[in-house]
Amino acid sequence: MTRGVLLEFRKMHRLRTLPLLIVLVVAVAALSSASLFSRGAHATLNDSSARPWAALLLSYTMIAAMTSPILTAVLASRQTDIEHSGAGWTLSATAGHSPSRLCWAKLAALALLLLPATGVQSLLVLGAGTLAGITVRVDPAPWALYTALLYLVNVAFCALYIWLAARVENQLISVGVGMLGAFLAVFALLIPSELSRLIPWGYYAVISHAGQNGGEVTYVSPPYGWILGFFVLVGSAFTLATRHLDRAER
Repeated sequence: MTRGVLLEFRKMHRLRTLPLLIVLVVAVAALSSASLFSRGAHATLNDSSARPWAALLLSYTMIAAMTSPILTAVLASRQTDIEHSGAGWTLSATAGHSPSRLCWAKLAALALLLLPATGVQSLLVLGAGTLAGITVRVDPAPWALYTALLYLVNVAFCALYIWLAARVENQLISVGVGMLGAFLAVFALLIPSELSRLIPWGYYAVISHAGQNGGEVTYVSPPYGWILGFFVLVGSAFTLATRHLDRAER
């Protein structure tokens, strides 16, 4: 598995995955903090009752829900499409790497890449808040928990898109599902949490640690039990689905 992951990183270099990810991380951070620099925003930056950090986290959650499904779909699709175009499945099989092991190697490589990317993305948003002039003390716990869950949800959907890209050669389908997922993720932010839990992409909203209570923005506690169940379900489904790939004819 270690050799397979290292090989995936070599493929990433050819696919220019890292520059693409850097651009998208900076773009998400910039969009999330854009409202801080608008006219009239300065009046609330130093008002503790306005909870500026919670408002910023809510803005970050909305932008992440809008962009993360597309980001993970593009990364997974590019990482998997190379096997279709270069007969990689057959070559890997002759080297002792079954399609299921190859998919797991791709997931592990993307997970290792997304880990620092998600952390840096959150730090950039926090840095933008400080640069904008927020002097209210930040509570690090909601930010850290949201960042960790955002990373895990991104990895979960990478697994989905890797399987889909491996199953269907037309990568427009995988990316198209990602775009549909972005719409559903944003829509899930506007509906009750009980309904969001029933939509896979709704977990970009379920993991939110900031929400509106009446007319105020405040920190909230997400349903961790449901989130854990979602991760267990995705892991089990990915394991079974990739095993089925080993029996598929190519």
